[in-house]
Amino acid sequence: MSEIIAEEYRGGSLENKHEGYICILNKDKEIIYSKGEVEQTPIFYRSAMKPIQAIPVFDTDIQEKYQISSAEMALFCASQRGENYHQESLESLINKMKFEEKSLICGESYPLNENPKIKYICEGKKKRRLMHNCAGKHLGFLAYAREKGLSTEGYGDFEHPLQERIREELEILSEYPKEKMSQGKDGCGVPVYGVPLRNMALSYLKFVSPEMALSKEKETILKRIFNTMQANPEIIASHDFVCTVLLKDKNIIAKGGAQGVYCLALKEEKISIALKVASGTELLWPLIIAEILKKINYQNKKTISDLYDLRSTEILSDAGETVGETKIIL
Repeated sequence: MSEIIAEEYRGGSLENKHEGYICILNKDKEIIYSKGEVEQTPIFYRSAMKPIQAIPVFDTDIQEKYQISSAEMALFCASQRGENYHQESLESLINKMKFEEKSLICGESYPLNENPKIKYICEGKKKRRLMHNCAGKHLGFLAYAREKGLSTEGYGDFEHPLQERIREELEILSEYPKEKMSQGKDGCGVPVYGVPLRNMALSYLKFVSPEMALSKEKETILKRIFNTMQANPEIIASHDFVCTVLLKDKNIIAKGGAQGVYCLALKEEKISIALKVASGTELLWPLIIAEILKKINYQNKKTISDLYDLRSTEILSDAGETVGETKIIL
């Protein structure tokens, strides 16, 4: 069962309640805080699974082989928003890899952020698969398949060897049996899995404690992914997004997913956090994460302040007048 994690008041009266789940683990894999049921109910990762889905392509030598930049490698973990720096990196990556855009199975899209979308449409450009939020991840899938001599056809099918490997990687990191995982197709058309929130937090703990991985090779891959995401915070989402704020903190790996899922882990403290807002809203993320960081007495106060800059606890009218407040219930 979920529990109330936020309340919104207007004029002093309760207007909305938001339920959800939160799980925080320490370095010993122990739950040090939780809200809601976090050990039984499977939660789909959605795009929070992208760092895990990137493990296969990071287990290749394509960066050196094709002279791929750090920003271009970060696209394999990204939910890109169509800013100019995203478009340039995507065009460069697909050209270096010599893939045809029609090979991507994700749907055609405009840039997601408002300003580049308006500019894109005004220039008379049409929707493209390369502009899809998950295009970078799909290019990583194609790259791995080709480098390993696998068919690039059907790379999004559950039984494709790439997807089978991703499921095995998820089993290792989450320590949850793959046979028990929920499974479905994500919005971009590839498999996505669900595990209990504790196991989701555990999978992110491995990125800040890569020595927990079962081999030196896996440890190296997890470090590469951590460092690549850290080096390119705006590529992972875009400016003024939660992922960007958190990844600018050199101590944090973080990635959000659709329908209210968010995962992060703290390197120095060896703490991981997974949360799910039951309604699926992402609007509460900055406030919930800021309050969680305060609760665990996180030392980088600038990160907390920057999260509040993304969304204030104050509810404003269209003219900027304070008309209510959001309270996070931890």
